[in-house]
Amino acid sequence: MSNTSFPTRPLGRTDMSITRVGFGAWAVGGADWAAGWGAQDDSLSVAAIRHAVERGINWIDTAAVYGLGHSEEIVRAALKELAPSQRPYVFTKCGLVWDEHDRRAAPRRVGAAASIRREAEASLRRLGVERIDLYQMHWPSGDGAPIDEYWQALLDLKQAGKVRAIGLSNHNVAQLEDAERLGHVDTLQPPFSAIRRDAAADLLPWCAAHGTGVIVYSPMQSGLLTGHFNAERAGQLAPDDWRSRDAEFQGANLRRNLALAEALKPVAERHGSTVAATAVAWTLAWRGVSGAIVGARAPAQVDGWLGAATMELDADDMAEIAAVIETRGVGTGPSSPARQAGAALPLVDERNSGLNGLNLP
Repeated sequence: MSNTSFPTRPLGRTDMSITRVGFGAWAVGGADWAAGWGAQDDSLSVAAIRHAVERGINWIDTAAVYGLGHSEEIVRAALKELAPSQRPYVFTKCGLVWDEHDRRAAPRRVGAAASIRREAEASLRRLGVERIDLYQMHWPSGDGAPIDEYWQALLDLKQAGKVRAIGLSNHNVAQLEDAERLGHVDTLQPPFSAIRRDAAADLLPWCAAHGTGVIVYSPMQSGLLTGHFNAERAGQLAPDDWRSRDAEFQGANLRRNLALAEALKPVAERHGSTVAATAVAWTLAWRGVSGAIVGARAPAQVDGWLGAATMELDADDMAEIAAVIETRGVGTGPSSPARQAGAALPLVDERNSGLNGLNLP
C-alpha cells in the first residue's frame, strides 16, 4: 500500500516502507483462549481496522495464535472489500501451536519445519491472501528444534514466494546472530515501552547495525500508558483478561506506571496530542525503531493514538520523561537514548514474562 498521507520509514532492507504506527490485532482475537483480552465485539473490531486503514495506516500486525485463528479471520473480514491499491501490508506470526480440545491451555512453542509450513498455509487461508507480507517466528522454539531449523523453514517460504519478508519476535541478540548466519533477518519484533525498555540496550543497536527493521510491540504497555487507565480499572479487569494476572497491573508497579502516565500529560499538551500518542512517539524516537504496533478494539481508540504517526519528541521531551522514569524507578532498561550505552540487558526473563506470564504479543 502506498496511498498514505502519513510519513513512512523503510522496514529494514525490505521493499516495504511503513507508517510509523501499525494496527495491532492481538486484542481483537477475543476471549476463550489463554491470553485473551476478554470478550470483544467483532463488528467493532472490523470497524477499528477499517478506520485505521482509511485514516492512512498501511500495515496490520496479527498472529495465528491470537484468538486461536480468530484475529486473522477478523483481519480478512476487515480487508476483503478493499481494492488492491488500498490494502495495507499484513504481518503475522507462527511457532505457537494450540490444542483445539483445550483452548484455555497455553499454546506450545513449536519450531519443527513441518509445523511451520503447515501454519503458513493455515494463515494464508484464514487471511485470504496469496502471500504474507511479513512472517515472523513468534517465540524461540520449546520443542527442541534449533533455530537453524525454523529459520531455514522461513527462508524457504520466502524463496517459494509464500511470504515477502521474514522476521523474529521475542528473540535475543545471540539468536539473531545465529539466524543471520543462515540468511538475513528482515525484522525483529521486541517488547518496548517507556516501562519495558530492555530492547534499547542491545537489540536496537544490533538491528540498526545489520539493516534489520524493528517493529516494537506494547508501546503503551497494554493500556497502562494511554492516560485513561487507573487503579480502579485495574481492579475491575475481567478474570479472562490476561492483564488481571500481570505484575505491571498490580501493587507498587501499578502505582509507578500510572505516575509515569501522569507525567506524560504535560509533554502531550505541548504537542497538542494525547498521552497515548506520546507514549508511542517515545518508542519511535529511538534509533533503529521502524514502527510501533498499537492495538485498538474500536474506531475511537484508533483516534487516541493516531497522532503518533506524525509526532516527533525532541531531546528536551525525552529528558523530561527520563527524569520521571529514573526518579520513580519505573521499569527496566535505559531511560533515554542518551543513556543507551552500557551493559546489555536480556530481552526475555522467562520466569515472569512470555508464555509463563501469558504475555503473548
